[in-house]
Amino acid sequence: MKQFVLLASSIRFYGRHFKPVDLAQNGLAYTKDPFDAERFHRLQALAAEMAAAHTNAPFEPIHNLFVENIGHATPKMDVRGVVFRSGKLLLVREKSDGGWTLPGGWVEVGETPSEAVEKEVWEESGFRTTATKLLAFYDRDKQGHPPHAYHIYKALFLCEIVGGAAQTSSETTEVAFFERKQIPSDLSFSRILPKQIERLFDQLAHPEWPTDFD
Repeated sequence: MKQFVLLASSIRFYGRHFKPVDLAQNGLAYTKDPFDAERFHRLQALAAEMAAAHTNAPFEPIHNLFVENIGHATPKMDVRGVVFRSGKLLLVREKSDGGWTLPGGWVEVGETPSEAVEKEVWEESGFRTTATKLLAFYDRDKQGHPPHAYHIYKALFLCEIVGGAAQTSSETTEVAFFERKQIPSDLSFSRILPKQIERLFDQLAHPEWPTDFD
């Protein structure tokens, strides 16, 4: 699946204002005209052909990735837990790409954002936490992350440790706390950026600051 997401992300190289996948998905969600529906299905196929040509990848898995989403196209939600202990920041090493990141992941249907981030921190690091403040709410595209197949919003929550102990999971290979000057260079840039981590340490020093956004 990771390979196909990377392949499909190529469609976003064409710019934020040219999103045939989203246009087709929205059209299929609302049209009652079978001829329009056929055109929107063809638009999905054309988008997959463009992505495949851009990456020299197979057409079918990319096309399947595009057509599996139904209903009105909206951004997906990614949550990250910001956990400090004695001034050090908790990071986990992702098994998927080997990079360090804040623990986190997708919000599941039926979860509140705070429930999601507390669950993700526990599953990926072994620490039980309570989310106490929304530090940042970012549009992933505007932040400069590598392109992704989906439009994603990122919510970064300050979390306080209430129990547990460092423990890896099926998704992580290391769990550690880092001082500001010790942050690893091999971050998982798809999930977190150096400038965002710098901002989190600044926010730690200035708890009165409001939530960052965009």
